[in-house]
Amino acid sequence: MLVDPDGRAVGTAPKSSVHGRETPLHLAFSSYVFDHEGRVLLTRRADHKLTWPSVWTNSCCGHPLPGEPLDHAVLRRLSYELGLTAEGADLMLPSFSYRAAMANGIVEHELCPVYRVIADGPVEPNPEEVGETRWMPWKEFAEGALNGLLAISPWCREQVPLLTELGADPLSWQPAASTALPAAARL
Repeated sequence: MLVDPDGRAVGTAPKSSVHGRETPLHLAFSSYVFDHEGRVLLTRRADHKLTWPSVWTNSCCGHPLPGEPLDHAVLRRLSYELGLTAEGADLMLPSFSYRAAMANGIVEHELCPVYRVIADGPVEPNPEEVGETRWMPWKEFAEGALNGLLAISPWCREQVPLLTELGADPLSWQPAASTALPAAARL
């Protein structure tokens, strides 16, 4: 779903056309999976991904299908990419957006609300999407990201400071209201 800078839907385009040198702003999501110990699940993107191949990042990112609520898209992609089943996804950063360009000129330009998911199930990475996974204590991960000690995706690097503002314990973060989502994401 293509969106304007105010978060209103302005059309649709195939995924293959929204990740290039002239990437239009489009709707996506990011998610951070935590276990009941407060560890975050990190993923290394598959080596053959078009954008940021082999780069470590948050648990799962993706795009909703037309008419699909974002929280449903999060759960769908977690199942597909990581074999995880979760009961729900909590909205944390409703209006996060970013633009990042790779050295080869390919651009990510997304209105990308961020979700927290709590799941303890076994992880079964889909090799089409994920090269490797790792559980890490949130505090250790956040400190490494904030201090530039971890090589992570550009969107993750921008999200971590905003998430740490929600508190030290990710399991106690208070979800945002779904009414805070941009218009294109409210169904």
